[in-house]
Amino acid sequence: MSEKYKSILFDLDGTLTDSGPGITRCAALALDAVGISHPPKEELGVFVGPPLVVSFTRFGVPADQVEEAIRIFRVHYNAGGKFENTPYDGIGELLGRLKEEGFRIYVATSKPEGTAKEVLERFALTGYFDEICGATLDHSRENKDAVIDHLLHKIGGAGRPVMVGDTVFDVQGAARFGIPCIGVTWGYGQEQDMRDAGAVGIARTMEELYDLLH
Repeated sequence: MSEKYKSILFDLDGTLTDSGPGITRCAALALDAVGISHPPKEELGVFVGPPLVVSFTRFGVPADQVEEAIRIFRVHYNAGGKFENTPYDGIGELLGRLKEEGFRIYVATSKPEGTAKEVLERFALTGYFDEICGATLDHSRENKDAVIDHLLHKIGGAGRPVMVGDTVFDVQGAARFGIPCIGVTWGYGQEQDMRDAGAVGIARTMEELYDLLH
C-alpha cells in the first residue's frame, strides 16, 4: 500500500458521478420559479459542487428568495433529478483496486447526506466506502470544510489523508485541515483554479488518479 496516503476523501458530484444533467435541469426550474432568467443549461454546471445557497446567490436570486429557490430545486431533484446521474467510466474498478490495497475510503460531499447515500446505493458504490458524510438540510453543515470537519471528528481523524475532487471548493476545504487535494478534470471545475488553490496533482484519467494516489 502507498506510504504517502492511507485515507482518501472523495467528493461525489463531478468526481465519482456525473450528476450535472439532473442538477442543471432542477436549477433552471428553480430559477424560473423565482423569476430569474437563467442562461443555457451548459452554463449552469457551476451548480455542481458548491452549496445551493452560494450558486443561487451567484445567479442573482435575492437573499429573501434563496430558501424558496432551494426548496423548489429539492422538490424537482428528489422527484427524479438525483438519478439523472451516471458514475464515471472506471470509477467502480478504481475504488475496488484501492479497497483491495487497504486504503480507507470516504465520501465528503456538499450534497445532502441522505441523498448522497441514495445515489451511491443506486449505483452499487456504497460498499466501497468506510463512511459517507454530506451536508445537512438545515444548513448547519453545508460547505466542504464543515463536511470534512464532521467526517474527521466522526472517524477520529484519518491517517495520512488526501482529498480527491473536481473543484476549487474541494482544494480549499481540504486545505483548512492541512489535507492535500488531487484535482480531477472530468468534473465541473476549472483545472487552473484548482492549481492556483494549491492542488498537489491533477488527474485527467482514472489511471492517472490511481498513480497519483500512490
